[in-house]
Amino acid sequence: MDERKILIVDDEKSIVEILKFNLEKEGYKTYEAYDADEAIEKAFEVNPDLILLDVMLPKSDGFTVCRKIRQKLSCPIIMLTAREDVVDKIIGLELGADDYMTKPFSIREVMARIKANLRKYVKNVENKSEDEKQNGFMIKDMFIDSKNYLATINGKIIDLTTKEFDLLKLLSSAPNEVFTREQILKTIWGYDYYGDARTVDVTVRRLREKIETNTAAPKYLLTKRGMGYYVTLK
Repeated sequence: MDERKILIVDDEKSIVEILKFNLEKEGYKTYEAYDADEAIEKAFEVNPDLILLDVMLPKSDGFTVCRKIRQKLSCPIIMLTAREDVVDKIIGLELGADDYMTKPFSIREVMARIKANLRKYVKNVENKSEDEKQNGFMIKDMFIDSKNYLATINGKIIDLTTKEFDLLKLLSSAPNEVFTREQILKTIWGYDYYGDARTVDVTVRRLREKIETNTAAPKYLLTKRGMGYYVTLK
């Protein structure tokens, strides 16, 4: 496996240095950015495998950076914040972040999150079997193309993040079968993901906004109250 590149974005130099030291000790190649503009420029220049992104940054904020990076890159983004705010977490996830950590955090936990997110990302991008690459799912007028990692409705490409596509693909692989939030967390985010059910709910809501004409009366992605979510063929 090639050396994985990680971009660390934080305006606190001491935090950057600690993360850099521990990541390089684990064999990762690191890059740093200390403000929003530098973060966006460095992300597009380096094309990292994962980004650690602080919410509070000079020149702008991490949410804006996340949104702009997501327009071009699909690598995992772990948001970092000093505030234990559910609203911040939801905003970050809605803008395409994959994970969320509150400061102060232990290096051990950071490394576990990085490995879990990278493992899932690498599996999706590089380790698909040939059979999987040839598969696709047709749900009414929507086609989920596993080979090219995209979804279309009536031939129009839907702009999805990696996690949104993974969720759509998972549910579409077994139409009318209800997946619990716990099943979805384990499959999409990994067994050692530290998130909770709200992560799934936010991703579902974001996905519905992109594929449904009327989110109040969804055509594709339905909720089974008290159980979970499923894709319908009806």
